[in-house]
Order: sequence, then C-alpha cells, then structure tokens
Amino acid sequence: MSPGTGAALRLLAATVDAKAVAEIGTGTGVSGIHLLHGMRPDGVLTTVDPEPEHQQFARQAFRASGFASNRARFIPGRALDVLPRLADAGYDLVFCDGDRLEFLDYLAESLRLLRPGGLVVFEGVFANGRTVDSGPQPTEVLRLRELLRAVRESQDLVPSLLPVGDGLLCAVKR
Repeated sequence: MSPGTGAALRLLAATVDAKAVAEIGTGTGVSGIHLLHGMRPDGVLTTVDPEPEHQQFARQAFRASGFASNRARFIPGRALDVLPRLADAGYDLVFCDGDRLEFLDYLAESLRLLRPGGLVVFEGVFANGRTVDSGPQPTEVLRLRELLRAVRESQDLVPSLLPVGDGLLCAVKR
C-alpha cells in the first residue's frame, strides 16, 4: 500500500467519524493501521481474511503500533462466507481489498452493512492502468469495470474515484 493510499484511508475513516469499520483482506495489517489511526479512539476494526497467518502478522503489527487488542476483531474465513454474519447497518466504513473477482459481491454486502452516510472503499481499481486500456483484458479487469459501472449508476451511492496508489473507488451510501 502506498503512503498516499494509507493517508487517504486515514482521512476517510476520520471523515465519517468511524467507530465500526469492516475490512475485507487483512493482509499484513498496513491498511488496518491506517484505518485505526483515522477511527475514533473507541472504534473497532473488524478484519476478514482467509489466511490465518495474515491475521497473525496484522495482530502483531497493530500491537507494535500501540493499538490495544480490543481495537481489532479478527475473523478468519472467506469474505463472502463471513460478511453475511455481520450486522446490518452496523458499520461506518467498509474497506474492500480482497479478491477483485468478488468486488461486485462485496458491494452488495457493503450496502447492507453500511449505515446511511457510511462509506465503501475499494482498493486497486485501476489494476495498474488496465481498467482503461482498450485491449483485451482478463476477467479481473472486466469485473472491475462492472464494479465501476455499478457504483456510478447506483441511486444509493454518491461515488468518487481517488487517484492515489492503484486507485481508490469511494462511495457514500445515501
């Protein structure tokens, strides 16, 4: 994750005064640290990843960054299996950095999870410039284009595309 992307995540979490954030794709915890820095001091990050090792790295990174253990909830598993178990309208921000082939499905779950005024953020939507390349593209890029179209055409969302890192697609739920 680029420093600009991290700064944008921190700003976005602060902008919605996030107390509850869901993160799809824990990775090594870099994005989670940025989100936690932007969240309220009593905020909790719920992070989902199919790889328990990723979550262990993130847990250590959060601790090393000075965050109390009660600031993050780690749920191992595939996002589309875990997300349906999370509370409707219980989140201020949903950050999607998981399987790009599942981004459209994450969007549907995010709309359910977000409170009105909440924010959904997708990382990597430029796909290293391939989303605007006119040549033949792999399925991942075609799915990203579908996501961009769905967000742009949704009556339930106010979108913006931030040109930081590999592209952040952000949308506020009406």
